[in-house]
Amino acid sequence: MEYQIKDFRTEDNKKYVGFMIKDENGNQFAIDKKVDIVDGKTDEKYVEEAMALAQSEIDEWKASTALVGKKWNPESKSFE
Repeated sequence: MEYQIKDFRTEDNKKYVGFMIKDENGNQFAIDKKVDIVDGKTDEKYVEEAMALAQSEIDEWKASTALVGKKWNPESKSFE
């Protein structure tokens, strides 16, 4: 999977981090998270924390697209 930062800004005393995620089949998923601002925290740390907050939703999206694009054979009742 490919993760791209689509937003990174300060909003309401929080760091707003947005991701655009693309899977191997070209499906895309956008997600945004807000992380508390702390003096001395690096940009990498904000992204890491936002990713941790988003991970369960990313996993759910990935599972929901697992069958998208697969071919179904109704005779054998199986995927080809």
